[in-house]
Amino acid sequence: MFNIIGAIISGLIIGVLARYFYPGDVDMGWVATILLGIGGSLAAGLITSRGQREFSQAGCLASILGAMALIFIGRALGVGG
Repeated sequence: MFNIIGAIISGLIIGVLARYFYPGDVDMGWVATILLGIGGSLAAGLITSRGQREFSQAGCLASILGAMALIFIGRALGVGG
């Protein structure tokens, strides 16, 4: 149960940061922001984790960049605003 709550909270934080740093306006609601952050964290985690489970600043930055990449892909495919 705490893993789900932690994923939602970290997804929200990562999603908000990705939307803040992404150039231009990103129109999406809170649920989409949370899903964006979780997706970006998962994508970056699969690429950069190398089996490590502890917190790292590089992993946090990679999560934000992964979420920004998802925004870019979504816009390129015409999803959202």
